[in-house]
Amino acid sequence: MALIRWEPVRELAAMQQEMNRLFDTFFDTGNGSGPRRWVPAMDLVEHDDEFILRADLPGLDEKDVKIEVEGDVLTISGERKFEHETRKEGFFRLERGAGQFSRSLTLPEGVDVDQIKATFDKGVLEVRVPKPEERRPRRVEITVGEGRPAIEGRAAEAAATN
Repeated sequence: MALIRWEPVRELAAMQQEMNRLFDTFFDTGNGSGPRRWVPAMDLVEHDDEFILRADLPGLDEKDVKIEVEGDVLTISGERKFEHETRKEGFFRLERGAGQFSRSLTLPEGVDVDQIKATFDKGVLEVRVPKPEERRPRRVEITVGEGRPAIEGRAAEAAATN
């Protein structure tokens, strides 16, 4: 189990962001005056050897989505284009959201970024993030007097043979 440093300022910022998203969604009337803000739904599932992130991106192709890793943050971003419709008579209402989106999540320490794989099928993006290998304790040999080296390893063995 990895220890994660608690950063209260980051937690407050995340809570403020979620509250803003909640209020934006709640008070968004969708009156047809423009496109609604769109935030795709994401699921994150943990398995024994990997994390699987699934994002619903209906109406998009793989070329409309970008996945980036910067430091320990994985970001999925893209844009769903607004389809303009002009009507001169009658009433119409637009309820489907469109626009740019960006979702980020912090990766565990030690993840091999080169092993992250992504697939896109039927509007669902699936990103597989392998779990980092656990750091296991290493056995240290104890010797008495001028015996073998006290620390096991290739450098110590090479020094002992010279």
